Amino acid sequence: MPNLTKYVTPGRRLCFSEGVTAGPGVYERGEYLYASVVGVVQELAPTTEGESRVVTVTREKVHSAVPDVGSIITGKVIRMTTKEAVVSIMVVGNMPCKDDFQGIIRSQDVRATEKDKVKIYNCFRLGDIVRAEVISLGDARSYYLSTAKNELGVIYAQSVAGAVMIPISWQEMQCTKTKAMEPRKCAKPDIPLPEK
Repeated sequence: MPNLTKYVTPGRRLCFSEGVTAGPGVYERGEYLYASVVGVVQELAPTTEGESRVVTVTREKVHSAVPDVGSIITGKVIRMTTKEAVVSIMVVGNMPCKDDFQGIIRSQDVRATEKDKVKIYNCFRLGDIVRAEVISLGDARSYYLSTAKNELGVIYAQSVAGAVMIPISWQEMQCTKTKAMEPRKCAKPDIPLPEK
C-alpha cells in the first residue's frame, strides 16, 4: 500500500477498500477507506489464509498536564469549609488536565498579610474560577494551593443574582446586573496597557 502515510487526520483517504478490511479508526465509503481519527496508520497482515489485510488508525497517547510545585493552575471551587476551599484543577499553566486533580486553599494561604483574620467565605464561593499556585504536593488526595500573590485569586465569579461579577478592588466584586457588592479574594486583572 504505497499511498499510506504515517500521520493522518479524519477524512484522509487511505487506500482502496478492495481486499482490505477497515479496522479501528477507519471507515469505508464507496471504494475507499478513510481515517476517522487523528493518529498513525497501521496495516495488519492477514493471520490466516484467505483473510484480508486490516488497516487501522491508532490515536497517539495524549499527555495530561500534571501539577507540580510552582505551577500556576486554574480551577473551580467545588467544596468549602470554614478553614479551606477545595478546588477542582482544570488547567496547569496553559495545558488542560485530562485527569482529575484537586487542590486545597487553606485560610492561611489565601493572602500574604493578616492571615489569622481570613474568613474563607469572604474570599471564595462555590463555582468561582480561581488562579492559584501549587505550593506543596499535599497528601495523596490533594495539592496545597496559594492565592497570596496579587495576580492570584478569583478570576471569574457569578453573583447571587446569576450575573457575571467584575472586580472593583482586591477584596470585592460587583454584580453587573444588580450592582451589589460581594467579598472575594480577587486576582489582579491582566489588563494590557494602551500603546502610546
